[in-house]
Amino acid sequence: MLSARKLVAIGVALVIAATGVAIAQTMPDHHSMGSASGHPMGPEYMQEMMRQHQGMIGGHSGMHGASTTPTLPGQDAFGAIQEVVRILDADPKTDWSKVDLEALRQHLIDMNEVTLKADVAAKPIEGGLEVAVTGSGRTLLAIQRMIPAHAQSINGRNGWRVTAAALPNGEILTVAASDPKEIQHIRGLGFIGLLASGAHHQPHHLAMAKGAFDHEHAAHAR
Repeated sequence: MLSARKLVAIGVALVIAATGVAIAQTMPDHHSMGSASGHPMGPEYMQEMMRQHQGMIGGHSGMHGASTTPTLPGQDAFGAIQEVVRILDADPKTDWSKVDLEALRQHLIDMNEVTLKADVAAKPIEGGLEVAVTGSGRTLLAIQRMIPAHAQSINGRNGWRVTAAALPNGEILTVAASDPKEIQHIRGLGFIGLLASGAHHQPHHLAMAKGAFDHEHAAHAR
């Protein structure tokens, strides 16, 4: 009779042999591959198979992760107008006879001019900050339109006292407060932070696109 140890050894050998047969059956026969392609299966063949397999896996994961439709508009002003158009299209009460998207486009050009092209010189004053915003040509026109209007819209916000005064080549924006914390707030924001303060820009853009302003205001926006 066979001992228990020999029986275990025989069982292990049989399992290993069966596993080897199963693996061999799942792989292409290297002789047939060699006869078809002229290149017997070797290390280079195995590396190529692994490379193709990894590429297929990467391709499948890319198909699952990538979006099939672009979402970015490609240009900020275009995207802002596109958003407004979607709102107008979705509102059954939109009066298309009054819609003025060109006024909005011109206003966005003003925003671009002031944000990126205006010269800004800020200095601390008692209670706050004084900012000289200057430029020429199209930038000057944008400054003259935007700064006084923005000063009026944020006057009183957080207890601020906000004024705008004309310069030959721009505007002086003055923002002051009595609260020491707000004084630091104002100075920390600086010109561009003050220009971005408030939540009136988006509603203003929508109202402008709807033609809600009078003709004088619309002409001024241009």
